[in-house]
Amino acid sequence: MEWIYLSPHFDDVAFSCGGLVWEQTELGDEVSIWTICAGEPPPGPVSKYAQSLHDRWKTGPSAVSARRDEDINSSRIMRANSRNFSIPDAIYRRSPMEVEALYTADADLFTELRSEEDYLVEILRNDIEQALPAECGLVCPLALGGHVDHRLVRSSAEQLGKRLWYYADYPYTVDPEKDIPDHDRGIQPKLFPVSEAGLEIWQQAVAAHASQISTFWSSSNEMRAAIRAYWEPTKGVRLWSFQ
Repeated sequence: MEWIYLSPHFDDVAFSCGGLVWEQTELGDEVSIWTICAGEPPPGPVSKYAQSLHDRWKTGPSAVSARRDEDINSSRIMRANSRNFSIPDAIYRRSPMEVEALYTADADLFTELRSEEDYLVEILRNDIEQALPAECGLVCPLALGGHVDHRLVRSSAEQLGKRLWYYADYPYTVDPEKDIPDHDRGIQPKLFPVSEAGLEIWQQAVAAHASQISTFWSSSNEMRAAIRAYWEPTKGVRLWSFQ
């Protein structure tokens, strides 16, 4: 079996499914993680908001290359292949005239895709379609939490007309069953077991994204405890699909 996971950012699949990715490779499956918003920022200075994130991440202006390196290490830990697409992260994207940043605060990221970016859905759909093998298990985010880049990836994937699997966007959700919106109520979960060894790999894969730990946790130890608590009730990762 070949699995392809669509990751809005460099860390999303590791955070949400790191243990499952490794378990699938243990079974002999080939797993690839396609990071969608992996492009470099457009020329010129980034917004004050993006700069504040660079400061928190301690990456300086080379944030994308630093995060790409983290992703390479994380993917290696999970034994997954990685592929990067060229759309920049929302924090770097500008209006069509490339004058003003479109997303300039945390709250801006948890909205619908701006109307001036609707064209990205079709561009991304075409890019994914051209790269997809004839047969694979294609997994995309449910977009729980509503991050604009997660919405973009889901919308584009759903335009492919293929059967999709969906993963819950951790840590934007820690109780996906409760957070699935009404329009997704027909979706059915399947639990994929993750062993204690898989949990350890999951934690290591997340730790490899060192710049992003402070976004959600106060320390690596807190991160490890949070992922264990997320894993503990089911000892697995659920993927959803429409029957």
